[in-house]
Amino acid sequence: MIAEARVRNRTGRHDDETLIRRLYAEHGKMLLAYATRLTGDRGAAEDLVQETLIRAWRHSDTVAGATVPLKGWLLTILRNLAHDRLRRRSVRPAEVPELPEGGPASGDHADRVVESLVVLDALKTLSTEHYTVLVEIYYRNRSVAEVARMLGIPEGTVKSRTHYALRSLRAALTAGEEGR
Repeated sequence: MIAEARVRNRTGRHDDETLIRRLYAEHGKMLLAYATRLTGDRGAAEDLVQETLIRAWRHSDTVAGATVPLKGWLLTILRNLAHDRLRRRSVRPAEVPELPEGGPASGDHADRVVESLVVLDALKTLSTEHYTVLVEIYYRNRSVAEVARMLGIPEGTVKSRTHYALRSLRAALTAGEEGR
């Protein structure tokens, strides 16, 4: 049992490390499973289990002298830590992942403006039907069914026009790169 792990080391102090190791050996898997269920994230769950054991270590006198099973106490600590973590994350702005080198945010603002102008010029080379379909689907974020209803044409025609419009746009952009 846990109290047995509370032995004195050479300096006469209790060996808290042995106590916590025993606590982890007895309850670690259960705590990790519970934390993973609460967070849905293995890394966050491991952090919660570690913090739970740190809290137990801070109260090692209570843990060593416990006459009742510690499972409920540990689960309560872990649950409270998980709720605190959730509350902290809900008031903090969402974290934005870093973009890889050469991603959409690479380069300066002038490069992005030039790229936009190049795409706009390439769009002008498309037929009216192709241009309309691309604008409705990609810029106005409409579904194929919505565009078909709006233009009064079958959905298959919208899909076909989108395919050929993208192909023409790609060709215009490639031709523009070769001309530079």
